Amino acid sequence: MNLKETNFNLKIILVEPHGPLNVGSIARLCSNFNVDQLRIVSPKCNIFSSETKKMALKGMKFIKECNIYESLIDSISDCNLVLATCGRIDYPKGQELNSLENISSWIKEFKEVNNLAIIFGREDRGLTNRELLMAHKVFTIYTHKGFPSLNLSHAISIVLYELSKITKNDNIVKKKDLDFANSKQIEDSFLEIEKLLLKTGYLLPHTLNAKISKFKKFIHKAETSKHELDTLRGIVNQINWALDNRNKI
Repeated sequence: MNLKETNFNLKIILVEPHGPLNVGSIARLCSNFNVDQLRIVSPKCNIFSSETKKMALKGMKFIKECNIYESLIDSISDCNLVLATCGRIDYPKGQELNSLENISSWIKEFKEVNNLAIIFGREDRGLTNRELLMAHKVFTIYTHKGFPSLNLSHAISIVLYELSKITKNDNIVKKKDLDFANSKQIEDSFLEIEKLLLKTGYLLPHTLNAKISKFKKFIHKAETSKHELDTLRGIVNQINWALDNRNKI
């Protein structure tokens, strides 16, 4: 079974990878599982090095055709479902961390996922809290508590294998359409929300990040649709305009 037989086009997103051997191994995995595309955000190694080529083998086409981005949000802007991986033992309390198995079952609920992105963080420290909030859901691969850390390419192989078990036959009973606001829409909307809440004094600069993070979690938890977010954004824009033009009204 490969991922082309499922109902989604999978984009693997690597954030600031440091190891050319890892990048090569991941490219080979993309070939093994027929991944749609490999995308890399600000690589910290030469992804075209001989070490990469040695590990990539037939997966070298994913390196040659790889899209490189300067920011994470740009790398996922065309994806309608974004998942992020987290292996940190200090994952913030109160935030939902899903298992890979639960995520796989959840994906089966949708009729179609046009572009599914899975974000993998840096080898040494993973993804930041802000980066994790760019995903609709965050999941982990549960391992032995005494040694929880997985090599990046090993983690990706486990994820791809689990997703490869999802087939179109799993969606014979259609439960719901996928209509989430995408990550770029949420990020852009929250820039306007931040402006409003700072202007009204509800937020202060030194507490901005913590409170905005909570609001983003509410949006993701509610599985907010594009239409719902557009409605909220329209209200925020109108209030911002009224505040900026209150002397003219």
